[in-house]
Amino acid sequence: MFSRPLSRRVFLKSSGGALVGTLAFATGSIALLAPSRSWAVTTELLTTHEGEVLLQFTRHVFPHRDLEDAVYALVVKDLDRQADTDPETLTLLRDGVTALDRQAGGDWLALDAAQRQASVAEAAGSAFFEKIRSSAVVSLYSNPLAFAHFGYQGEEGDMGYLFKGFDDLTWLPDPGVPDSGPIPGV
Repeated sequence: MFSRPLSRRVFLKSSGGALVGTLAFATGSIALLAPSRSWAVTTELLTTHEGEVLLQFTRHVFPHRDLEDAVYALVVKDLDRQADTDPETLTLLRDGVTALDRQAGGDWLALDAAQRQASVAEAAGSAFFEKIRSSAVVSLYSNPLAFAHFGYQGEEGDMGYLFKGFDDLTWLPDPGVPDSGPIPGV
């Protein structure tokens, strides 16, 4: 028997799954950080279908209309890493996706957005929901791509915000000096 070279496509199909996409907002702040408009995130244990369901489920739990799927895909990657170190997490995620598909009559992703949202609301409080919520709140909001989308410039260090934009609030009147508290370093 002879050995054929393993193509990247065959390798990806045999080693978990892959989430792929294209940045929808090519001129946004995320596009400035991305090396190209196309993106791919591979998973070791989760299948492509499981990853896509988890991505969309996460999007329903933390809906940001203009936030790219690429940012949500990194949440799926983190869930896959957790599943790699904890077999119970893998079972929880797979059982959750299977339950969603069963509830949808076959394919949860084929439901319209309102139906998917209703099933997410129904799952609220379950171990599956809480695993995704607790993982996503950290993974999603500590991501440089999300920082760029939301305009968060990152930590500025001690007193950084006082002198680098903290006082740029324009929609409220300035508080009086006694209400402002002491200004460090002044």
